[in-house]
Amino acid sequence: MPQFCRYRSIALPLALLHATSPAAAETLNEALAKTYNSNPTLMAARAGQRAIDEGVSLVKADGRPELGIASEYGVEVHRQRAIITGVTGTKDFRTPERSISGQASLNVPIYQGGTVRNGIRSAKEQVKAGQNDLRATESSIFSAVVAAYLDVIRDSAIVALNRQNVAALEVNLQASSDRFEAGDLTRTDVAQSDSRLALARADLQSAEARLIGSKEQYIALVGSAPTDLEEPPSLPGLPESPDQAVQVALQNNPDILAAKHQRISARHDVNAAEGTIMPRISAFARGNAIDYLNSERDLTLPVEGSTKSATIGVQLNLPLYQGGRPGALQRQNIARESIAIEQQVAVERSVIAQTRSAYASWQASLQAITSTRKAVDSSSLSLEGVTAENSVGTRTILDILDAQRENLNARVQYVTAQRNAYVAGFSLLAAMGHAEARDLNLDGGPLYDPQANYSRVKNKLLDMEFDPNPGAQSSRTLDIPAQDAQTPPDPLYTTE
Repeated sequence: MPQFCRYRSIALPLALLHATSPAAAETLNEALAKTYNSNPTLMAARAGQRAIDEGVSLVKADGRPELGIASEYGVEVHRQRAIITGVTGTKDFRTPERSISGQASLNVPIYQGGTVRNGIRSAKEQVKAGQNDLRATESSIFSAVVAAYLDVIRDSAIVALNRQNVAALEVNLQASSDRFEAGDLTRTDVAQSDSRLALARADLQSAEARLIGSKEQYIALVGSAPTDLEEPPSLPGLPESPDQAVQVALQNNPDILAAKHQRISARHDVNAAEGTIMPRISAFARGNAIDYLNSERDLTLPVEGSTKSATIGVQLNLPLYQGGRPGALQRQNIARESIAIEQQVAVERSVIAQTRSAYASWQASLQAITSTRKAVDSSSLSLEGVTAENSVGTRTILDILDAQRENLNARVQYVTAQRNAYVAGFSLLAAMGHAEARDLNLDGGPLYDPQANYSRVKNKLLDMEFDPNPGAQSSRTLDIPAQDAQTPPDPLYTTE
């Protein structure tokens, strides 16, 4: 795991969290490990990289010898008859009725104008670009899992807060009704309490729907239902400034590295296109055999019953005119190289913007945590004061309802700010290229190494070296029950 000694870590300020989670609780590390080993998008990206690896072998095959055998069996449906007259008399001859022939050929490329050499270099750069694209996919999926994990925690807390609010308003409505019966309050006060309770129940239903949606999104990414999610761990390696973050991103962001290798690959493609006008030299060996299967029909004129021949040599192919194809191919690849150059600049711009934006979001979320924490404390104190003042007749029921609503909003904003701070911090690490399995110490077994497959296939020579038919490596979620809005007994991020 990389060392981040010069950077800071972030831990969410959860001083008001409830005590320890149940033993069956799931950690963020476990969720990421499940994703790493079973997410279908990630599995497909790995398979896509294995397909890119084969590009090197395919180009190498163009520079290797070719050996082949061809055979043919034929029957004459119209036989020619010849009468030969000479000093020895007249002789009757017909062509053979049947024949079988075979040919073996070996072709060994010697020089192909540099097209194969540059094609191999281009394919190798494509492999490197693909490996960095796989890193980017992994980082993107992990960012989505972190967001889904924190969404479940946040929405569980918001549902719990809304349930507490509904319960408080139900008590408030009952108290208002009792005081109305005693003549202390008017029907208007009761109607106001009833109206706020109805709105609170509607808000609770919406919050429960959002929680269910967050849980289903979690299942889609992780492959299992969320169970009593624990507080996420501190994030290591967060930078001190946006400039520091950008410097790290320029060196490690996988999108930047992939774009760099795409540009180099495009340059080799240009060189390969220019090589199509060069001469080609190859060595060859051919052997032929024909057997007429004793089907001659002349008793007086001997005819050879079979023939054999063998030839070896060197062939030179010097292209003089190819209809303008080499020029068009070179210009096309020059244009593609221009695209790759501009895309490299565009990716760099995008990464810089993403990194700075993620840093700003992280900082803003940290400040929002402080502000909303203060708002929670102040609104709680205000609610207590308004309730006390109402008891002596200096505040109305509407004042209490407004204070309750303000306190609920402050608590919701507080738990939302905590979620946003963590997600923004992880997004910042992703932009810096430090949010992959190799950076997170996952406990899900050995990490997938794309280089291992490339090393396995890059020098394979035999035509029959086939891989077995694939099967799904990702897990299905059909058997996981539909989620409900049930929350843990002590949801994280709630406040007392």
